[in-house]
Amino acid sequence: MQKGYVKLISDLKDSILQSRYKAASLANREMLLLYYRVGLKLSDKVNQEKWGSSIIQNISKDLQNELPGLRGFSYRNLKKMQQFAEEYPILPLITAEIDKEANAERITYHTSSGLQTDKLKKLIVSEFKSMENFIEDIFLKIGFTHHLLLINKCKNITERLFYFTKIIENQWSVVLLEHHIENNLYRQKGKLINNFDKTLPKEIQKHATDTFKGEYLLDFINIDEDDDERILEKEIVKNIRKFIMSIGNDFAFLGNQYRLIVDEEEFFVDLLFFHRGLQSLIAFELKGGKFKAEYAGKMNLYLSALDEYIKRENENPSIGIILCKEKKDKVVEFAFRDYNKAMGVATYKTTRELPEKYRKYLPDLDKLKELL
Repeated sequence: MQKGYVKLISDLKDSILQSRYKAASLANREMLLLYYRVGLKLSDKVNQEKWGSSIIQNISKDLQNELPGLRGFSYRNLKKMQQFAEEYPILPLITAEIDKEANAERITYHTSSGLQTDKLKKLIVSEFKSMENFIEDIFLKIGFTHHLLLINKCKNITERLFYFTKIIENQWSVVLLEHHIENNLYRQKGKLINNFDKTLPKEIQKHATDTFKGEYLLDFINIDEDDDERILEKEIVKNIRKFIMSIGNDFAFLGNQYRLIVDEEEFFVDLLFFHRGLQSLIAFELKGGKFKAEYAGKMNLYLSALDEYIKRENENPSIGIILCKEKKDKVVEFAFRDYNKAMGVATYKTTRELPEKYRKYLPDLDKLKELL
């Protein structure tokens, strides 16, 4: 009876969670369709009737009078709905549900990415097979606030489509999405120098390559140039949640200075994680300076020990990431060439680069230290 009871509780829990997720998803879909429909009508009237922007203020007030207590339809929100509709002019051409009067004669807008309706549609179809798949499985499952953030932060439509997919795959919050945009995830993807194509099962090679970046911004860490990797490790562990946000989703932290015993000799992995998506142990080795070829040999030993003593039968081979201050690509390539364990080298920085136009107004770092 006990086993049957536990299974019943588990089944009920799954049913409740699935139902809640479906309800939330449907509610989000209906809200987006409403906002899109409202934004589309406003855009048509403003552009075709040559109405001034003040008319939207009047509309907001009149809606409040007609529907006392109505929330979410302030002047500012109506402007956002208009922006939302104009950014994706392709939707009414294939989703009659959004606007019963939609037709191919509708105004062709330029999106903020600079693409016209037909080019935008072709790009989406090339990425998602069909417009219907894109709208139902991606677009309408993303929150309105997510959409606005992407519209305002990502003018490159290909970059935006990349984040669309990541939001759905990883259920990113708006805060997490903004974090990844700020950290340039799109431009860093696939830039990690690695040997994954020779060392990992084919079915996870691309996933592994997409999981790790070539450079990480650890701007939550407060260390000096001369501090060694022990200080770096201490700061990362102290801010482990922020570090996991920096490296991506699906990482579970297993510990720092993770102890391995090989033939009665002790070895310690700086940081050890498990990645749920890859089903692999992930070892991070921290280096405060430039990458050296001998680091690959040390990492190879760690990964061999992890695969032999820690990895479970159903899991994929362990992966090692050497995180250092700087690297020479050819040195890394040669260092990895004859190893059969999956490794990559990434760099890190602890501060954002100051835009070029501001640098001339500030003293260099050494002078700034003297002044302080």
